[in-house]
Amino acid sequence: MVHDVAPAALAAGQEPQAPGPGLPLGLLKRADGIYIDLGMPAPALAAAVGHLFGSGWFLAGLDYPALIKALYGVGPDLGGLQALRLAAAALPFAPERLALYQPPRMSLTYAEYYFQPLYFEEVTLPDGTLLPERPARLDSDEFVAWMWTQGVRFGIDVAAVRMALAGGKAERITFASDLAPAPGRDAAVIEVSAALHRSDAPKARADGRIDLQSFQNRFPQIKAGVRLLKKQEAVPGLPGFDLAGRRTEPPPPRELTLALLAGEGTEARRCEDGEYLLSTRDGFLSVDAKSNRVAVTDKIVSLEGVSGRTTGNLQLAGAYEEYGDVQEQRELTGSDITVHGDVYGNIHSRGGAVRLGRNLVGGSVHNAAGEIRIAGVASNAVIHAADGAVSVRRAENCVISATRVQVDEASNCEIIGDEVRVTLAEGCAIAGRNVEVESAGPRRRTEMVIHVLVKDVTQFDRQIAELELRLAAFAQANADGEREIARLSALPDVRRYLALAAKLRTQELLLTAEQGQHLRKIAAAVAAEMQALTRQKQDLQVGLTQHKLLRDRLAQLLAQQAEAAGVARCGLHLATGETVVRTLPFTGEAALLRQLPARELKQRLRGSANGGQLLFADSAGSLDWHLQPRPRPAP
Repeated sequence: MVHDVAPAALAAGQEPQAPGPGLPLGLLKRADGIYIDLGMPAPALAAAVGHLFGSGWFLAGLDYPALIKALYGVGPDLGGLQALRLAAAALPFAPERLALYQPPRMSLTYAEYYFQPLYFEEVTLPDGTLLPERPARLDSDEFVAWMWTQGVRFGIDVAAVRMALAGGKAERITFASDLAPAPGRDAAVIEVSAALHRSDAPKARADGRIDLQSFQNRFPQIKAGVRLLKKQEAVPGLPGFDLAGRRTEPPPPRELTLALLAGEGTEARRCEDGEYLLSTRDGFLSVDAKSNRVAVTDKIVSLEGVSGRTTGNLQLAGAYEEYGDVQEQRELTGSDITVHGDVYGNIHSRGGAVRLGRNLVGGSVHNAAGEIRIAGVASNAVIHAADGAVSVRRAENCVISATRVQVDEASNCEIIGDEVRVTLAEGCAIAGRNVEVESAGPRRRTEMVIHVLVKDVTQFDRQIAELELRLAAFAQANADGEREIARLSALPDVRRYLALAAKLRTQELLLTAEQGQHLRKIAAAVAAEMQALTRQKQDLQVGLTQHKLLRDRLAQLLAQQAEAAGVARCGLHLATGETVVRTLPFTGEAALLRQLPARELKQRLRGSANGGQLLFADSAGSLDWHLQPRPRPAP
């Protein structure tokens, strides 16, 4: 209970007056109420409102959405207004009313408040009038002013607060939430030409007849100067705000450089109505599935093979399909290369897929952005896919590197990839972040070794250790606080006072004036203990909040560490001879290891162990090993 010592004006039924010395700069008093000057910067307006609330005043008849719009720009457009009406009047926040309000329970993204029935104690006015004990009601406008002083300056659900006040029952509600930033729209491209798509409909002749032997547009053919794609500009998102009114910027929309999508025969050009990708030549449309580059080129099909007698070395800008062989020391450079014969030379692809229908002997295949598939045997060869997969039926004495590697049979090979799958491996050195080997063993005098690539994430350990120490300290302090609260609550006078107060709040017990006087004596007797109890509870609430924030931060840091470490796994189904499995720590990106020259990669995988953990060393058995992330803290 609190004393209700109202000002004389209120007791006489008169309207309270606005602040005598005037409103802070930015707030205007007019005949119909209080206005806010929209011509001033938002931080200055927030400071003005904060000064008013912090000086013991509140805004009666407050239009909270208007306040939020004026301070943070959240809400409907105001149509060029210079001043916006906020409230009916600015009134003093009486101390006896201020005592009715309690601090909220704060969280990261929301705030809660416990509403309960309140009562004014019996009081005698200066004129001798006796005001009996009566219910006290909170006010939503006072509530907003109080919460501003408690740090809640954005996101109050005024409707929910008023509903709780009208209900008159004890309940805890979430009365304020932050506003998450609204993402914008990424830049994109839209198709503006029907010629981008094939048509398998029968071809219509100029004389109106239908040619059933031809397609209307089986392979899209583009004329020069045709608009193919149009860039749709990015749209920025809207900012968010936390409970304290701090601005949270949305993630910037991803931009798109249309010129990066322009391949051979196309270019990006700015026109009056936007930016377009146009064709610059006649030809067939080609879209790279990896890079999404659009090109207009001619596909070359050859039946004679690549040799010094027929073609010499080839430098191609588009796709190439070869039905003959690629001879020794011949260089074939292009993209999206298919060879149906044997390859003895070197193939360099800038992108697309490289498909070999037969064998790769003594040569090499490099693909900068795409997969490599070899249907036959690869022998004494180098196979490298910088950003793609390699699939080989059988490999002997090869160096293979790719993001993903699939080999049915591998003998005396060095293989590295993020993901490696080998059915039968003999005398190989294999390295990967996710390795699966069905059967492994040595070949003659060549050992069989498997390296599991494990990323070094020790840079997180120091931060994790510091958070764990702080968590332990808060946990101990909170436990001490709980014990002190229990001790104070167990004191006989305090326990008796708390029991009586609880019954009075729930109206289980009604006191006469004499009993009320006695209760006040009891309250005075335990005032020090009650103050200490209240302070301990407040400190405990702060400690619990800090402990939760630290626990969430630790869980987030552990998740970041696990994400940075990524996958590290090895599955060895059967060892048919002496086989060694160990970890291979690395820093940076695994792609740097895959990009090593063949000789250096062979030395790295065949060299002596350098600090890795031994996981398996036996001539028989199996292994199923996973990198275990550090457990998260218990809630």
